[in-house]
Amino acid sequence: MNLLKKLFACALIAGLAACGKPGEKFNNTDLTGLDYAQDFSLTDHNGKARTLKDFRGKLVVMFFGYTQCPDVCPTTMVEMANVMQKMGPQAEKVQVLFVTIDPERDTQALMAAYVPNFDPRFLGLYGDAAATAKVAKDFKVYYQKVDGKTPTSYTMDHTAGSYVFDTEGRLRLFLRHGQGAEPIVHDLKLLLK
Repeated sequence: MNLLKKLFACALIAGLAACGKPGEKFNNTDLTGLDYAQDFSLTDHNGKARTLKDFRGKLVVMFFGYTQCPDVCPTTMVEMANVMQKMGPQAEKVQVLFVTIDPERDTQALMAAYVPNFDPRFLGLYGDAAATAKVAKDFKVYYQKVDGKTPTSYTMDHTAGSYVFDTEGRLRLFLRHGQGAEPIVHDLKLLLK
């Protein structure tokens, strides 16, 4: 009789599990388990040295761009500001990092004036040319200077998506540029469960 009860209990549990909704899926590219983009060593717009470990306990959204970008960078920053607003109280568990790929023009003062305008919680990160090249290589981020009409009017071609790290500092997602806030909010809330 005991064996019959155990079999019935197992069948009941299996049946209930099958009735539940399937696991939720990410809207963005799942990078879980990949072994690149593990850390960085840059300076924030307040002059403080930073690594990924500084943000343990929070989700980290990391975007590579530059302050004089005419389109992708400001639209990404606005999108992330909207994400933070839609996250409500959970936004306190998210850190957005804007990493410059233009250290020649993006000084600490310029980063400090630009990045917090989108959301005061956002941090701008910068390094010298060598540190920028290293972090871009480690994160598989493409960037290249495109000459302008004058030596200082150049633009930068660059990767347009963002990386997301979980609260333990593990690479989890690649966010596509220009998708709107809702799919990102969904994915970040899923990572916070």
